[in-house]
Amino acid sequence: MTARPGFTVSTWKSAPVFSGHCATPADVEGAAAVFALADTFNGRPVEMAKPAPVIWYAEDEEFAALVVQAEAHETEDDGTLEFLGLLLPGGGTAVVFADDIEYVDAADPVWQALLEADGGGEDDEQDDGAEWAAELADEAREADWREDDLH
Repeated sequence: MTARPGFTVSTWKSAPVFSGHCATPADVEGAAAVFALADTFNGRPVEMAKPAPVIWYAEDEEFAALVVQAEAHETEDDGTLEFLGLLLPGGGTAVVFADDIEYVDAADPVWQALLEADGGGEDDEQDDGAEWAAELADEAREADWREDDLH
């Protein structure tokens, strides 16, 4: 399976989406779709603007995500269920029921805070991950200054 790119506050609008028909296993294997359902009847894509920023409520946690796939399927027991494919900031995916998410605006401060907590904030894009190197350099300069002062 091909890896999916993640997203940030500034790149979420360009996240790849899946629409037009119900996904097949080949769509999932090619990373075009998040999921493909086999044990349902009368599946149909749900028309909606995608990608759509959402807050996903999973157990006792909340996550910033994007809806990138939406399908409605009939089941033998539960009637029609709406399934959503989510893209997470780091490129991971999840399949959820529509009841497990809340649609939000991309400017929503809670969504942005959750996105930043998951590593999708603007500052993370510019960060090279080597903060420790700058701290070591500062410490080395301080140590050199102290040694020069003693002699």
